[in-house]
Amino acid sequence: MLKRLWRYLQRYQLYLWGREVITAGLSVWPQFRGGVVSLHAAGNPHGHALISYDNQGLLCKRRGQPGPTHHPQVLKTLVMAQTFVDLGYDVDVIHCENQKFVPWKPYDVVVDTRMNLQRLQPYLPSSCVKILHCDTAEIVYQNWAEMSRMLAFQRRRGITVPPNRLETPHLGVEYADYLTTCGNEFTVNTYTYADKPIFRLPMVVQKMWSWPQNKDFDVSRHRFLWFGSRGMIHKGLDLVLEAFAKIPECQLTIVGPVHNEPEFVNVYRKELFHTPNIKCMGWLEKSSDEFRIVLEESVAHIFPSASEAGAAAVIETMAAGVIPIVTYEASIDVENFGVLLEDASIETIMRQVRQVAAMSEEELHRRARKAWESAHSNNTPEKFERSYRSTIEMILAKHGKR
Repeated sequence: MLKRLWRYLQRYQLYLWGREVITAGLSVWPQFRGGVVSLHAAGNPHGHALISYDNQGLLCKRRGQPGPTHHPQVLKTLVMAQTFVDLGYDVDVIHCENQKFVPWKPYDVVVDTRMNLQRLQPYLPSSCVKILHCDTAEIVYQNWAEMSRMLAFQRRRGITVPPNRLETPHLGVEYADYLTTCGNEFTVNTYTYADKPIFRLPMVVQKMWSWPQNKDFDVSRHRFLWFGSRGMIHKGLDLVLEAFAKIPECQLTIVGPVHNEPEFVNVYRKELFHTPNIKCMGWLEKSSDEFRIVLEESVAHIFPSASEAGAAAVIETMAAGVIPIVTYEASIDVENFGVLLEDASIETIMRQVRQVAAMSEEELHRRARKAWESAHSNNTPEKFERSYRSTIEMILAKHGKR
C-alpha cells in the first residue's frame, strides 16, 4: 500500500518540485555551517577579529552541549577565539566552509584556513592583518601528492578509485600577510614559494592517556596499528594492507572510516575482512575503552601518508605510548624514538615493520616512553595556547594593534 502511494505521489509535479527544493536546501546548508558565533571582550574592545575555521565547538558551547572531539581543529578554533578575546578584541567565528558570510564591520584581523581569505578580500580594509592557518600542506602540492598515490595504485591494482582529499586550489597564501602551521619542516617547505613569514605552532592532543604501566612489549611487538581519517590511499592504508598480507607473523589493527570509501573496500575486501592477521575495526571514539585497549595492545602506529600539516592521528597515539612509523610527508618529528620510512614502498614498510618487531623489549619500552613524553610535553592544549598567543601578540605589536 505504501509503495503504491509513493509511486502515485511521484507522478505529480508538486512532489517533484518539493523534492528539488529539499535537495537544494541540503546542498546550501553546508555553506552556512551554523552561521556566526560572536564573542565579546570585557570593556571597550581594541578592535574586531574574524576567525574562519571550525565553529562547531562554539556552537555546542552556546547550546550547552559537549563539543565534538573528532578533530583538534575544533579545540584550536576555541583557543584562537579566546586568545583574541583575552587581547581585547570582539570576535566573530564562522566555519571555513561558510561561503555566504559577508562582513558588516571593518575587521582589524582575519584568520582563515581555506578559501575565505581570498573571497573576503574586497570587503576588508587595507589595514586589516590577514593570517592563514595552514592545516594542510600547500594545496597544489597536496593534490599532486594524492594524485601521485592514486596513479601508483591504479598501475599496481589495475583499477581507479575516487580521490577523497582533493581540494580546489585557492589564493589564501597570496592574500595573507602571515602564515601559521602545526606542521614541521616538510609542511613549511611547501609554502616557501610565497616568501611569507610562517610561524610553527605545536600540534594539539585532546586526550592525554596515562602511561600504560602494564603493557607487555614482548607480546605487543608483533601488533601494529593503522589509524587515520578519510582518504585511505592518501594516508597509505593500501600500502600497509599489501605489506601486512605478506608478513603474517605480524598483526595489523585498522581504526578509521574505511566503510565510507566503498570502492576502496571492494578492492581490499580480502585483506580487510578475510586475512587472519588483519583486523578492521572501523571508526572508534578516541576516548572509548575499546580504542584504549587497541592502543595498549599496539607497539607502533604505521602511517605512510602522502601529505600532512602535522598528522594529528599520530600525535594522538604517541600520547598513549605507541611508537610512530611515518613518512617524511606525515610532518611529524620522530626524533630518536620513531621510525622515519625512507620511502612509502610496500617493501620498505615490510622491512621496517620486521625491524621494529625484532627490537629488544628494552628498546621498544624506551622508544614508546620517549614518544609518550614528547606528546605530553609538546602537544598539550596549554602548549598550543601559549604558543598561539605569543605569535598573535608579536604580529599585533608589529602592526600597532596592541
